[in-house]
Amino acid sequence: MAIINVQHLTKTYVSYKKEPGFLGTLKSIGRREKKIVSAVNDISFQIEEGEFVGFIGPNGAGKTTTLKMLSGILWPTSGEATVMGHVPWKREARFQRNFAIVLGQKNQLWWDLPAHDSFLLNKEIYEIPEKEFKKRLKQFGELLNIGHLFTVPVNRLSLGERMKCELINALLHEPKVLFLDEPTIGLDVVSQKAIRDFLKKWNKEHGATIILTSHAMADVEALCERVMVIGDGTLKYDGPLEKLVQSVADHKEITVTFTEPVRRDDLKAFGRVDRHSSLQTTLHVSRKDVPVVAKQLLEKFAVADLLIEEIAIDEVIRQVFKQ
Repeated sequence: MAIINVQHLTKTYVSYKKEPGFLGTLKSIGRREKKIVSAVNDISFQIEEGEFVGFIGPNGAGKTTTLKMLSGILWPTSGEATVMGHVPWKREARFQRNFAIVLGQKNQLWWDLPAHDSFLLNKEIYEIPEKEFKKRLKQFGELLNIGHLFTVPVNRLSLGERMKCELINALLHEPKVLFLDEPTIGLDVVSQKAIRDFLKKWNKEHGATIILTSHAMADVEALCERVMVIGDGTLKYDGPLEKLVQSVADHKEITVTFTEPVRRDDLKAFGRVDRHSSLQTTLHVSRKDVPVVAKQLLEKFAVADLLIEEIAIDEVIRQVFKQ
């Protein structure tokens, strides 16, 4: 049985229009124009235990709204959902003890106190035994190289250090389900990699089910074999990341480095020339033609190196969003 089961989940909001200025304010007192905004529109999916799923889409697509419904923060307008057999918005104690949510743009630690104080609070809330608490905290501190900063006030930590502490705070009770909303937003590449490595290790060792939303496609590519693409509140794609890449990008890139100068015009017959200098070129070549074209390039030119790559995942996702 799926650990997360979503059927026809919908969330709409009511907003009101008002004309600008004092006259518009007077008009709105007597009659307000109502507008129904659909944040999530009739989405359905299932996630098996232990899956690490990427949930991607442009800003305002409905990603965060969906996670908030699955975590019980928001009630849906219609539809059904269960997480670990529980209806999230009923907020049953047994459900709340077994999931966690990390919102990259919302601080959940006590701002003016050391992170360790927030950890102690969660220890009491989740009734974590003292010995187990110390063991987990030591492990987390070593894995993320952050233990020496547990006693520093949160407001004095860098963004990357705070996010590491946010993750620790969420995982202290070892939840079975973890929702991550932009966990690496604003972080430098070193901090992003540290958090990705940590999450990959956690998923593998603990079998936790994780849903990740992120605009950093490197996160999705490194962690998620399955992705769900949402746009305008509707689920547009649900399946393997590799299949999504192949369906959108019908070509690959061949980058060739030559030992002797080659003219751009001499390469047009092999594919679309994307970037070119006298000693190096990058060609866009149809997937089915890649083996033949690579062989022909090696036969015709003095080649020092030849590299065949998929189109960058960021470019693939941009094309998906446009569609």
